[in-house]
Amino acid sequence: MTTEPTPNSENNDLPAAPNTMLTPFIQGLIDNYRIRQLNVINGAMNIDDAHSIWFDLPTLKKFIADIEAETQKVDTAITESSLGVRFHYAAYPRIEDWDQMADQPIVQEYAGKHTLVMIPTLKIADENGEMLNYDFNPMDSSTYSITQETGIENEQVMAMGAKSPKSILCQNHGALIPPDLSVVEQF
Repeated sequence: MTTEPTPNSENNDLPAAPNTMLTPFIQGLIDNYRIRQLNVINGAMNIDDAHSIWFDLPTLKKFIADIEAETQKVDTAITESSLGVRFHYAAYPRIEDWDQMADQPIVQEYAGKHTLVMIPTLKIADENGEMLNYDFNPMDSSTYSITQETGIENEQVMAMGAKSPKSILCQNHGALIPPDLSVVEQF
């Protein structure tokens, strides 16, 4: 499995047209966030929170390639159409709790700011046969299916539960703006 453009459904020889949106629509979406959510966060928390995050293309490609490669090591029948990435909104710890970041290459200027954590997803049939995109760890075969936790009646457990303290394949830490300079942004 490799990361390549998805063919156009009408002509399998040509890649599908790139996804596009008009710039006024993009600006409107960004303005909606900045006016409604970001202003409330900044006011309520008395901070200048991040409003964007940047990842270089090699980092994103490697993350996708790692998902595909690690998945194929466990189950070669899984196709790329069954895989995805969920972007979780997250926040770095406050400066007074920064000791949690001791093993991370992240500077203190990120304390308390928004970030994203990218988690691989896998389409798995739920108890009714509906295909849902569950968070999973490609390096852990036990996350490739849904299990029920014993002793808790009727509790549905995600393919990958947050209760597990082990390392999982994920991606975090792009360049946040702020603290990085916003001069590079067009929106």
